[in-house]
Amino acid sequence: TEGIAIGIAGLSILAIIAAAANSVKILHNVGIVKYTISNSTFITAKVMLILIGATIFALIFRAFGGDDIVHKALNSIHGDVAVQILVVMIVMFILGMFLDFIEITLVVVPLVAPVLLQHDISPVWLAIMMAINLQTSFLTPPFGFTLFYLRGVVPVAHLKTIEIYKGVIPFLCIQMGMLVILWFFPELVNWLPRVIFGSDYSGGL
Repeated sequence: TEGIAIGIAGLSILAIIAAAANSVKILHNVGIVKYTISNSTFITAKVMLILIGATIFALIFRAFGGDDIVHKALNSIHGDVAVQILVVMIVMFILGMFLDFIEITLVVVPLVAPVLLQHDISPVWLAIMMAINLQTSFLTPPFGFTLFYLRGVVPVAHLKTIEIYKGVIPFLCIQMGMLVILWFFPELVNWLPRVIFGSDYSGGL
């Protein structure tokens, strides 16, 4: 019985391999494999170029004392750390409507996060707040990146741009509501990391 089971399993594996090879052959014949590989390589190269450029910019910015400028600018804001975080969130929200998340994550976040984390706030909570904030900005008309992605794949004859704008309103309300909830109840973010890693992952503002 064990030998029969092993034989069936072996035949199944060979069938899967043959089916996969046949699928690759068919895709290659119709030109999809070549297009997919070239397109993936092109996109990966663009992303890596953005990463390199953002890293160089961040290093030059810090070499010329950019961290001190950001630190002084945030500290010059009247009010406690909550006001500073609110200002940073608003700036990131506006940038998110025009820039891709990679540039913001690699350029803006490393500049403002160290200043904000000098206060007694959870880095996990701050990261989640920034992530949801950026995701919300990507959906916000009229310059949201996600809206243009959807516009590019849906024919104009089937769906108008104004309909896309109207369609994202419920999602914007949900995400903004979640930001408000997490602002006042940071424990929703910090509970699981605190249980797993310890008491260092507690607190919000």
